[in-house]
Amino acid sequence: MLGNMHSRTAAESGDPLRLFHLSDIHFGLEDTRALDWAKACIEQERPDAVAITGDLTMRARHPEFRAACAWIMALDIPVTVEVGNHDIPYFNLYERFFAPYKRFKVIERVLETQLDLPALAIVPLRTTTRAQYQRFPWSNGWVTDHALHQTLRAIDALPAGTRVLVAAHHPLTERRADGKLLTINGTHAMEQLAKRRVLGILSGHIHDPFDLTAQTPSGPLRMIGAGTLSLRIRSTPPSFNEIVVSGDQVKVTARNLDELPSEALQIDRVPENALPPRAPGEPVAPVGNVPATDPPVH
Repeated sequence: MLGNMHSRTAAESGDPLRLFHLSDIHFGLEDTRALDWAKACIEQERPDAVAITGDLTMRARHPEFRAACAWIMALDIPVTVEVGNHDIPYFNLYERFFAPYKRFKVIERVLETQLDLPALAIVPLRTTTRAQYQRFPWSNGWVTDHALHQTLRAIDALPAGTRVLVAAHHPLTERRADGKLLTINGTHAMEQLAKRRVLGILSGHIHDPFDLTAQTPSGPLRMIGAGTLSLRIRSTPPSFNEIVVSGDQVKVTARNLDELPSEALQIDRVPENALPPRAPGEPVAPVGNVPATDPPVH
């Protein structure tokens, strides 16, 4: 049953909640073995919810969307899905600007949907845009004022004491140490989320998992990134995050077919994109599973 309702009662809200956080499935260049494994984990272990933080497809082609939507619709579990930059039409400019989410129609009821679990809400934050006047290409993130307002309004409307995780596609890091612009308005967004004591922000885009804490003027903010379930690996094998929320504690485990510990997969900084690290100083996971050549893009 897809949707934003959950069968457990509020009386059970003291129990730990277990979430699976998937990202960057990239149908069109999906890793079939990894997808089958992730689906089996969901079916056998029955987490409380699944959050998919974008990039369901490679180039937003109709066959890719059909495959991605069929895979998601087969999950008999509460699901929320974010839009990734790869999910906006790439070749059809008319649809990109005037109907960018048309191809999500089959799963529209779980698209950017708030999940209300016992004493915990997963609230969406859109970070993708149809175009950006500040730069080209338009693959990096931008938290518009409208998108941030929608998210903050949803958080502020929650009952007192509700714990909150925010789901987005792009990490909210705004600039790298060298000044390279990443997610526009990310710094302000992180400050506002930290002010509301959000437990963490779930994201993807990078293809390597991470579990970092950003310091903001309003306090710390946990940043949790999932890896990829596609063939487009950066420096780690395909993986997804298992997240256990117990009270205000959040435990993150990067699950992977190789059964490597999370510490072997998690990078210590947010890179510019999902391309394999080639330049000195770019963050590389301890496992160092860097492909010899850049993965395909089409």
